[in-house]
Amino acid sequence: MIHHVQLACPPGSEGASRAFYVGVLGLTEQPKPPVLAARGGCWFSGYGAELHLGVEDDFRPARKAHPALLRPDLDALADRLIAAGHPVTWGDELPGLRRFHTHDVHGNRLEFLAPHP
Repeated sequence: MIHHVQLACPPGSEGASRAFYVGVLGLTEQPKPPVLAARGGCWFSGYGAELHLGVEDDFRPARKAHPALLRPDLDALADRLIAAGHPVTWGDELPGLRRFHTHDVHGNRLEFLAPHP
């Protein structure tokens, strides 16, 4: 069982991370322990997953590697992402699953899936 997945973000980008992960994706921010909070970044949870964004001074977005998150509200989520300026690319390569890819506010690749009804 996985506890969390970590993605990188640039220094000083916590506000943009919160706006995307809470405001667009609907996740909940989790408090970081004080010793870790001093490093920057943010932690989010929701829909059975926990995502940590950690600051990297020489940040480069993950263009291929990505978390894949199950979401029951796949169509509504795609609509919210598109409305917020984050295009989605649908794919049907996985039997029994609907899915799309998008990128977070930092350019990190994300995948969202739901079982076919």
